[in-house]
Amino acid sequence: MAALYVAGQSGDAGGDRADDPAMCVRVVQRRAASQRGRSLMSYEMIATLMFSTMMLMLLTGQRVFGAIGFVAVVSALLFYGNSGGYDLGFSAAMKLMKWYPLLTLPMFIFMGYVLSESKIADDLYKMFHVWMGGLRGGLAIGTIGLMVLISAMNGLSVAGMAIGSTIALPELLKRGYDKRMVTGVIQAGSSLGILVPPSVVLVLYAMIARQPVGQLWLAGVIPGLMMASLFVIYIVVRCRINPVLGPVLPASERDIPRAEKMRLLRAGLLPVVIFAVMMVPFVKGWTSLVESSAIGAIAAFVAAVLKGRMTREVFENSVRNTLGITCMFMWIILAALAFGAVFDGLGAVKAIEAVFTERLNLSPWMILILMQLSFIIMGTFLDDTAMLVIVAPLYVPLVGALGFDLIWYGILYTITTQIAYMTPPFGYNLFLMRAMAPPEVTLRDIYSSITPFVMIMVGALILVMAFPGIATWLPDYVYNK
Repeated sequence: MAALYVAGQSGDAGGDRADDPAMCVRVVQRRAASQRGRSLMSYEMIATLMFSTMMLMLLTGQRVFGAIGFVAVVSALLFYGNSGGYDLGFSAAMKLMKWYPLLTLPMFIFMGYVLSESKIADDLYKMFHVWMGGLRGGLAIGTIGLMVLISAMNGLSVAGMAIGSTIALPELLKRGYDKRMVTGVIQAGSSLGILVPPSVVLVLYAMIARQPVGQLWLAGVIPGLMMASLFVIYIVVRCRINPVLGPVLPASERDIPRAEKMRLLRAGLLPVVIFAVMMVPFVKGWTSLVESSAIGAIAAFVAAVLKGRMTREVFENSVRNTLGITCMFMWIILAALAFGAVFDGLGAVKAIEAVFTERLNLSPWMILILMQLSFIIMGTFLDDTAMLVIVAPLYVPLVGALGFDLIWYGILYTITTQIAYMTPPFGYNLFLMRAMAPPEVTLRDIYSSITPFVMIMVGALILVMAFPGIATWLPDYVYNK
């Protein structure tokens, strides 16, 4: 009877087999302990207690994965008991280690760092400098192009901010560009880092939401390019109205031999070639996602070697940074999986869904808008990965239950978190920009610079919400072809 009960009620119960009597007894004991813990308080109380404890831990300055993992483990022991609580963390670790697409994470990070450390990104900006310097606001437009390609090289918004601040910002200020406009350009351009593939954050979302990484990446292509195009249109219109904001470069800097201009074009387009070599076979279906990531990493390494820039220092820095960021993301994913298993297993997600849909009687779209607003609030003191692992156990199942597409919602999440990053008074990107900008760029300048770009991003978010096909058309076309 115990075997029939387990087989009918618990599925595989985390790997326990119904034909093993000892395992059946453990599963029944685990469920009994869980039921005793839940009977002491309501599902709503469990959800509130776990979420508030996690937020309190984060406010004490603990690392994100430590705070989330601690709450997950303690909650598992309290509500599942010794028989079942110990298994949850181990099961999350095994699930993480067996998730094959996770191999893409170190590959893409390594590719980005090789291209950055070998100064290939510098060549990219020199190309934009020479070819677009004759336009009003041309260097600012080139900076947006630089950010798009850096996003395709690295997949991290922080990397785009760092490269834009160190390469583009000094050049723009030296050539008389308005400091408020250019700081806004760099902050807005860096927001494309977690939207344009290969986005590392979308890999994290895919793991937590159990969605295909390839579809999420393709879903981010059109919204990312749309946002970049809107930024460029704003720069062109603004500089046409007020040419002082983005002056044309002197003829002495633009009049160089055609052979030199073509050399810079070839050098600057190298990252584009690497990206095409990596992504075209994947989109065509010739390679898997992991194989494409390996091709990208190898192509970047070979390019750095052929240009004579793969020194021992470049290689060591690339490997060290890749290892550090990969380990950080793996710890975060591990903590998020453990927290989600406990949170969902205790029925807290169902309780939150009931509060919104039954007690408050809100429509699905109203609930979705409230979710987006919560991201704006949390973005004042948390980064994108922290926001995702905190709210994913609540939001992702709820979004699915409301009938929304989880691929589409992943793109909404990425756009909204970047808006939150740049929203005063405590946007993450604002203070990061202040730390990297020269002394003449004040915090007041940074605050005022971002307003038009935030409005553009809000407009892009509304467009993607109103027309889901902007995000879903490309993955549907590629995967259904």
